[in-house]
Amino acid sequence: MSETFKQRLKSGEEVLLLITSITTGRTELEDSLALGSYDAIFIDGQHSTFSEERLEQFCSVTEDLGVPTQIRIPHTRLTYMAGRYCDFGLSSVMVPEVMEEASVDEAIEYFYYGTLGRRSWGGASRAGAKHFDTSSDQYRLEYANWWNNFGVLCVQLESVEGVTRARKFAMKEGIDYLAFGPNDLMFNLERHPGYSLKTVKECVLNVADQVKDLGVPLCWAIPTTAENRDEYRELGISVFWEGSQLNE
Repeated sequence: MSETFKQRLKSGEEVLLLITSITTGRTELEDSLALGSYDAIFIDGQHSTFSEERLEQFCSVTEDLGVPTQIRIPHTRLTYMAGRYCDFGLSSVMVPEVMEEASVDEAIEYFYYGTLGRRSWGGASRAGAKHFDTSSDQYRLEYANWWNNFGVLCVQLESVEGVTRARKFAMKEGIDYLAFGPNDLMFNLERHPGYSLKTVKECVLNVADQVKDLGVPLCWAIPTTAENRDEYRELGISVFWEGSQLNE
């Protein structure tokens, strides 16, 4: 890919992530990637098991294949661990169930280096590290600058609070896109019958209107197919997930 995952998001291009499991082997991963034009790989750390050792091994493979990897971290309250997860080779983090600005601020703080954040320095398996001269006096600053322009940070909206505050989230430097979790969002809407928006569709359209002048893309964070994406495009969605086509 001539453009990075982050650059494609910023340029407003449609982006597609391949959903896979952290247990997927290299051969199966290569075969799945060959069946589509994917900008990144998505693995779910919220609703599936994973270990740090396995995450590092998986990211070593995807790094070798030249495809960035995103994880949805286990819980909003673990946002402070974003940098640690990235030390294992991730290129991107999705924070689920974000309701408060404080969670967004925390995500930015621990995902980015330097003046943008306060991610701790370290991690031999970090994405892109092998392309830098570690003996250089400028290594720390050069890598930090590269990462801050490469890593992709996303927050997921799954509540009326998140929808209401979407613009505030999107305005923060370092947030690359907003994602919708439609199933949990519907549960939350059912808990708030007096909320002005009644359906997930209304919420997506509302958020699209909130951020239309900010250039922050929106993601439909459940699997889609090429055949059904038009209905989501009409809502303002430009970041999609797709399952492996190997077994189709």
